[in-house]
Amino acid sequence: MSIKVGTSGLSKAAEQAFVPQLVADKMASRLAAKDFTLWGKDAEAESSIRLGWITSPTDSQPLVSQILQLREEFLQKGVTRFVLCGMGGSSLAPEVISANAGVELVVLDSTDADQIGAALAGDLSKTAIIVSSKSGSTVETDSQKRIFEQAFTQAGIDKTDRVVIVTDPGSAMEAAAKVEGYRIFNADPTVGGRYSALTAFGLVPSGLAGADIQSLLNDAAATFDGLFTDSTENPGLILGAVLARTASSTGFRDKVGIISSSIVGFGDWAEQLIAESTGKLGKGILPVVLEADSAELNADLDDLLIARVVEDCTQVSGDEIFVEGSLGEQFMLWEVATVVASRLIGINPFDQPDVESAKIAARGMLEQRAALSEAAFADQGIEVRATALDLDDATSISQAVAALLETLSLNDGYLSIHAYLDRTSVVEAQQLRELFAAKTGRPVTFGWAPRFLHSTGQYHKGGPRQGVYLQIVAKAKQDIAVPGRPFTFGELIASQAAGDAVVLGELGRPVLTLTLSDAIAGIEVLKNSIG
Repeated sequence: MSIKVGTSGLSKAAEQAFVPQLVADKMASRLAAKDFTLWGKDAEAESSIRLGWITSPTDSQPLVSQILQLREEFLQKGVTRFVLCGMGGSSLAPEVISANAGVELVVLDSTDADQIGAALAGDLSKTAIIVSSKSGSTVETDSQKRIFEQAFTQAGIDKTDRVVIVTDPGSAMEAAAKVEGYRIFNADPTVGGRYSALTAFGLVPSGLAGADIQSLLNDAAATFDGLFTDSTENPGLILGAVLARTASSTGFRDKVGIISSSIVGFGDWAEQLIAESTGKLGKGILPVVLEADSAELNADLDDLLIARVVEDCTQVSGDEIFVEGSLGEQFMLWEVATVVASRLIGINPFDQPDVESAKIAARGMLEQRAALSEAAFADQGIEVRATALDLDDATSISQAVAALLETLSLNDGYLSIHAYLDRTSVVEAQQLRELFAAKTGRPVTFGWAPRFLHSTGQYHKGGPRQGVYLQIVAKAKQDIAVPGRPFTFGELIASQAAGDAVVLGELGRPVLTLTLSDAIAGIEVLKNSIG
């Protein structure tokens, strides 16, 4: 095992104060034994059926030959383009695995009509899709599956040759796939979505795309001795303790800035793992994905811990933590650290009690589309709406943005940007994160929507009531109907944004929604409005 966690200053103090108690409690060996009592009586019903991830590196070994055999069958048929239809935990791990393996995987984790259209515009004669859903009932994934099935049929391609299903045994999707004659990979039902990187959800898409999934599993399995031994040198115990218990002036730091210089996109995966696992009961750790030069690094924020994923963690400075290891090792390390931190915080890391609220609200909005609120005003091609936010006499984008930022606490608050946009063609939207961080002097998160609803959305609703929210929605250049459903992708994503705003507003959190008539031009207007 090559995992190393380096600490110093206040993070070293947290390690020294809390790791010995974790060792005395036999946290690591109890994890290895899949002891579901570690998180308290209230968590036992869920934790008792959610510890399969601990042995995923070995349990998933039989999948490798099956995946590689199917890849070879596809290649022999000239199928070289793979599209993943999945959300949250079903898409983030395959994306980071494929990116670091240098293989192409089209990740379709959106209901944005422009992004859907771009995925459909690829060469269908060379395309296969992987439809991944643990429950099998995710509306986004079902809609994506339907549009590709229609496209294959219209192109004269037998869809049963091009659709691969990844789901839990017994799910509605599995039952339908058997009737339809699709290839099916069953995932481990004892592994929750955000812990599923080393199960079929992470391995099938990335393996079909060409990633070396055998080496990934081997690296992960090599961590067992180090992560599941009761020792003060255990990197999982160290990282978990530091994440949960690094001191601030008012208690413990409840935000972590993640900078990944050695593993492309790792911060996005870790973000959903930490946020959805810890953000509940008014508690939690807010992950903030940062770059090496992000504004937060120079802001000396008392509530923000900095974690760097690096190739060499020997150079540790300040109160930061440095984490070294391969991708497979990092998957296991951060999963262990997250459940350790959850024990210290006092929450159940395996449930997501607040995720469903936004889904219910979105369904309601979709059924009553005429009830969507009228814009408060429009400026420069942008419609402005507010939820639990007083815009007073605002008549411009700049004034509306200023009104939102006035609600941001400079002590413990954060701004969260939710971009309901085509992330493949409107990448400029990500620049807003840095601009707002520099403007506010506070942590700023950025989430592509609606995928964040399946991950960090849990923290926004269940975690500390500290956030203020900026929704950015764009009207599609050309909307697309969802086959067999009474709505379009444009209506679906608009309903998802509106539904989430309603739920956040009911929790007393301010939401500013900006609907752009033109995505690129609108982002430039918004940049100029920050001041």
